Amino acid sequence: MVTATTHTTSDTPTQGNGHGRGRGNGQTAAYKRGGGNGKVSRMRHRGDVIVQANGLTKRYGPFAAVDDVTFEVRRGDVFGFLGPNGSGKSTTISMLLGLVQPTAGSVSLFGTGPEQQLNELARVGAIIESPAFYPFMSGRANLRALAELRPGVTRQRVDEVLEIVGLSEAADKKYSNYSLGMKQRLGIGWTLLHDPELLVLDEPTNGLDPAGIQEIRHLILQLADSGKTIFISSHLLNEIEQVCDVVTIIQRGRIITSGSVDDLLTQDDRILLDVSDVAAAMQVLQSIPGIQSVEETEDYLVVVAPEVRPSVINRALVTAGIEVDEVRRSHQSLEAAFLELTSEDPQPAVA
Repeated sequence: MVTATTHTTSDTPTQGNGHGRGRGNGQTAAYKRGGGNGKVSRMRHRGDVIVQANGLTKRYGPFAAVDDVTFEVRRGDVFGFLGPNGSGKSTTISMLLGLVQPTAGSVSLFGTGPEQQLNELARVGAIIESPAFYPFMSGRANLRALAELRPGVTRQRVDEVLEIVGLSEAADKKYSNYSLGMKQRLGIGWTLLHDPELLVLDEPTNGLDPAGIQEIRHLILQLADSGKTIFISSHLLNEIEQVCDVVTIIQRGRIITSGSVDDLLTQDDRILLDVSDVAAAMQVLQSIPGIQSVEETEDYLVVVAPEVRPSVINRALVTAGIEVDEVRRSHQSLEAAFLELTSEDPQPAVA
């Protein structure tokens, strides 16, 4: 476990029944913005720039582990740093935290100059790789022991942090009896003891089972909603898609693209429909101007209609007495966007 302070570690939605094809209640379907991929768009306020990487480069002999990397993180972001294993994510984070000296480039934190980087790390909490604790001590005892290293952190704060990470009921269990998800949450709790403004989490769900991944995902969203700025590195595209607002993709040490997750999840010309009567729906759809084709799949009717609003289709079907459970535009997944962006350069970096 690494800690930064020690330089180590205008369509109105209406509700359908959501029961699936053939079991509608005749109400207008829910119009889902955001692509139906499980991620709810969070329009958080983006504040001032608190992390600025400028031309970061790290070379080991002739090999460039990180090559001219530039990006920014704004206050309030849940920032995803995405790339395959070996793409340079951990090396970049180590330079952000002052653990590795860059060959070239600079890091600015909280609007100060690069020369103030180490001083500003007191406002950062970070975990690099897996957290480590004393196995035969309880979670509470571990945090109390570590709190002794941080001036001003009280036992009351330890208990508050255990509540934040959802470990109050398990606080007095031995660390060795914790699940992997609980261990990771305790590690995040350690980074929260001094109430940092920025959290840096390197692969926080790596190695966890689905239940543990869900626990960490909920905790990250909870912390973001409380006002923390969160920097997450991961090679798991689905996790980045579900929790992050902004993403930078790195491959072989170089930045491929940066932008909001919503911008990367570009919508296409298809509209997906879940209806009670497929045959009747297809007849109605064929009468709507602007619809180019209709295809039945196992889960949806897929309508190609680049100039037709989903609400128009929804209204026509309901007017015809067809029960509609879902209507939405299809969106490209982050995985598809990533593969498209990296398809011309498939080989990962060595370091």
